[in-house]
Amino acid sequence: MWNKPTENQLSKLPELYSTESIQLMEKVIQMHFFLGVCDWYVAEYDKESQNFFGFVILNNDYAMAEWGYFNFVELCELKIQFVEVDRDIHFLPTMANCIDKIKRAESEVS
Repeated sequence: MWNKPTENQLSKLPELYSTESIQLMEKVIQMHFFLGVCDWYVAEYDKESQNFFGFVILNNDYAMAEWGYFNFVELCELKIQFVEVDRDIHFLPTMANCIDKIKRAESEVS
């Protein structure tokens, strides 16, 4: 993975289930990972299992995009030839309903 977050950066993410009372579109997305036309948006993290909770859009398939769990280790190992998943180092924590790709995906499901 390029620009892999440090343990310190991961420790600052909300713990898994800690934002459970917040509506999905009102959750704050803390990190953004991408590879080509795939996006992983992180809202929560569990240090023990190394699982994230967030929103995933694979292959720009907005109709099939969804909220769910994905594993940090697996994300780090994901490669297509010489291209690896990258963390958007310029991404600032943003409410999900302010991220265009998430809004587009949610509107296609509604």
